[in-house]
Amino acid sequence: MSYLLTQLANGVSIGLVLGLVAGGFVIVFTSTGVLNFAHGSVVLTGAYLVAALQPDIGFWLAALVATAAAALLGVLVNAVLVRNLAEHNPATAAILMLGVDTVLLTEMTRRIGNRILPLGAPWGADVVSVGGVTVPTARVVAAGVAVVLFAALWFLFTRTGFGVAMRAAAADGDTASMMGIRLSRTGAAGWALAGGLAAVAGIFLTSFPTQGVAPSIGLTAFAAIPAWVLGGFDSLPGAVAGGLIVGVATALTVGYEDDLQVLGRGLGEVVPYAVMILVLLVRPNGLFGRQAANRV
Repeated sequence: MSYLLTQLANGVSIGLVLGLVAGGFVIVFTSTGVLNFAHGSVVLTGAYLVAALQPDIGFWLAALVATAAAALLGVLVNAVLVRNLAEHNPATAAILMLGVDTVLLTEMTRRIGNRILPLGAPWGADVVSVGGVTVPTARVVAAGVAVVLFAALWFLFTRTGFGVAMRAAAADGDTASMMGIRLSRTGAAGWALAGGLAAVAGIFLTSFPTQGVAPSIGLTAFAAIPAWVLGGFDSLPGAVAGGLIVGVATALTVGYEDDLQVLGRGLGEVVPYAVMILVLLVRPNGLFGRQAANRV
C-alpha cells in the first residue's frame, strides 16, 4: 500500500507541474487564439537560464531572473511575430510557433551540448518520508508552488478588473475592443504569464529525481499537451485536472511497468496520449472545454 501511495503522491506532484505548463497553453490560447507549440522550448529556456546564472548570483535570484526573462520572451514573440497574424490566420500562427520552437530548441541544444547542467536548487536530492510514503522534496515544493500559483491565477481572472478584461477579450475580442479594452495589452499579458509559468515549471521538471537541465526537457514539457487538450483548450481548471490525470496515470504506469510487460516497455511515454484520445472520444471539447477550438 505504501508503494501505491508513493506513486500516487509522485503522480499528483508532477501532475501539478504539468498543469502549470498546460495552464500556459490555455492562457495563450484564450488571450490570442494561438496554439503555442513553442511553449516546450520556453520551458527549456527558463530552466537553462537558472542553471547558467545560479553559480554567479545564487539559485533564488537566478530563478527570479529566468522567470522574468521567459515572460519577456513571450511578450516579444507575441509583439514581433503573432500580434498581427493570429486574428487573421490562427493556423498560420500555430505553424509559425513550430518554427519558433525549432529555433529556440536548436539554440538551447547548441549551448548545452551533451552536458547535463546542474540546477543548483537548495533542496538537492532530499526526500520527505511520511507514513511510509517517500517523495522527493523537490516534488513537495513543486506541488506547493503550483497550488499557490493556481490560486493567484484564479484570483487574477475572477477578482480583478484586468483579469475580467482578459476574459472578456478571450470571449469576444471585437466587443471587448469596442468597450475600450486594449487587446494588444491583454494579449501581451497572456504571453507574459505563460512564459513565467513555463520557467517555473522548467525549474521543477529539471529538479531531482531528474538529473538536471538537458535539451530533452523541451520534449518532456510536451507531455503537458495531452493535459491541455483533455482538460479543454480554454479552461484553466481543466489544465489543472488534465495535468493531475496525466501525472497520476503516468506515475502508476511507470511504477507498475514490470507488471505490464505484456504491453511493452516505454508505456509511460504513451499513456498521456492514450488517455487524451479516450477522453476526446467521449468529450471532443475536453473535460472542461466551453467552446469549439480550432484544431491544427
